[in-house]
Amino acid sequence: MSRVPLPDRGNPLDVTYLYSLAQAINDIASEVSSATYNYTTVKTREMGDQNIKTSEARIVAGYLDVVNNENVLAGTTKAFSFNYPSDFKYAPIVTATPVNAGNTPIGNDVTVVLNSVTTNRVDGNIKFNTTGTLSVSINYIVIGIPT
Repeated sequence: MSRVPLPDRGNPLDVTYLYSLAQAINDIASEVSSATYNYTTVKTREMGDQNIKTSEARIVAGYLDVVNNENVLAGTTKAFSFNYPSDFKYAPIVTATPVNAGNTPIGNDVTVVLNSVTTNRVDGNIKFNTTGTLSVSINYIVIGIPT
């Protein structure tokens, strides 16, 4: 998309310049069209499928250090939680993935379970399936409809 040059101060506006402005506005309108592929569907527990413009969806991504160079026992769990920066209208869709931050074989043998997903918070547990020392983080992606 081309950029419209700024006019010099004190110069009168002419038809060519106004045409350039109108063309730039039309180019922008084409880029943000209301085509169906510009919509996101979020399936909510409360209201079923919700179709909104992708530009109106809220996506939050981040990480959380859960265990840092700690000794754990097989079969034990450790709770974790994280808050979103703003509330969602309905409980969002959340994906949490363990990351073997210490790059140890024990860090490869963990399981993540989400216990509670609300409009502003996720609570879960990480289960250690092997005994030893490890460092594990959680990467998370939250997708939903903002309030």
